[in-house]
Amino acid sequence: MAAAARRLSAASLPLRHHHLLLRPFASSASGQPPIAVETSVPFTGHKIEPPSRLVDTTPSELLSFFRDMSMMRRMEIAADSLYKSKLIRGFCHLYDGQEAVAIGLEAAITKKDAIITAYRDHCIFLARGGSLVESYAELMGRRSGCSKGKGGSMHFYKKDSGFFGGHGIVGAQVPLGCGLAFAQKYTKEGTVSFALYGDGAANQGQLFEALNISALWDLPVILVCENNHYGMGTAEWRAAKSPAYYKRGDYVPGLKVDGMDVLAVKQACKFAKEYALQNGPIILEMDTYRYHGHSMSDPGSTYRTRDEITGVRQERDPIERIRKLILSNEVATASELKDIEKEVRKEVDDAIAQAKESPMPDPSELFTNVYAKGLGAEVFGADRKEVKAVLP
Repeated sequence: MAAAARRLSAASLPLRHHHLLLRPFASSASGQPPIAVETSVPFTGHKIEPPSRLVDTTPSELLSFFRDMSMMRRMEIAADSLYKSKLIRGFCHLYDGQEAVAIGLEAAITKKDAIITAYRDHCIFLARGGSLVESYAELMGRRSGCSKGKGGSMHFYKKDSGFFGGHGIVGAQVPLGCGLAFAQKYTKEGTVSFALYGDGAANQGQLFEALNISALWDLPVILVCENNHYGMGTAEWRAAKSPAYYKRGDYVPGLKVDGMDVLAVKQACKFAKEYALQNGPIILEMDTYRYHGHSMSDPGSTYRTRDEITGVRQERDPIERIRKLILSNEVATASELKDIEKEVRKEVDDAIAQAKESPMPDPSELFTNVYAKGLGAEVFGADRKEVKAVLP
């Protein structure tokens, strides 16, 4: 990365007040000298002129990026341990390695904008303002989870912050995201929807159908392909004749972004939002990487080498990139960053302990949230004569 536009002395910043960073996923604070950073690699555009590589940030934003991504990383590593201890059951897809996408996206938008994603959703929920306790309680099927313990890993949800899930059907969230954008345009809200999907879902027919009608109606939707290069265990080049996913829209413009560079993601998402509000759909391809396997049943090392994973960690890790940027601009010392990481570890441990105290849902909850309130159904026996139960 290029040198900052203005170097800052550590004495001029409230470095030791790390508790100031505890508010969820803050964007740039005003009143601080700006730092201009050049993205790691240029953006590549399809039918569109890419945005500038120079991204404005501030010391507080860099520190919040470091803390927030460290929190996500620690949360997912701890979830791995809980799964192996059988406290988390069923499907579980971890996000470590891809944190810059969630954080960069959140830094570019507001809570009035909508996000919808697939089943690798824990960190998106956290970025939208969800808590660690809600996350772990949901993962462990507890009553205080964000979906009342009934959704599990794949079905996190936070409607009041514009997060519409967590979806288990591959690619099915994209038409829903386009529907959210239709509602936004219909009500003239001046907001946009981001529909996230992976390279494995990029070949789904429903994605192209939804994109087609979105382009016809100029809907304010941004399709974000989180290209971590492996759909389950299949490398992108084995599944897609054209793995340049940002070009897949044909008539819809696209942008390829380094998804391991949080500032590049922020710049691209800000650019895409402005474009979509004026012109309709745009595709962002985030070039990213997952460190874990596809899910907990996948060791992640049978279809790629350990050297490949290690190489990405050493050369492109999003947290280490921000650490280097903070140190090079004297925003904080290495020791202070270590202190933040210790605080994060304690927060995660405390949240797990608190989530374990939450009770399991009552068995009667099996029948709730199935039908709209007051529109239940009667359940009959095999002879259709005796009413067995009435679902609320």
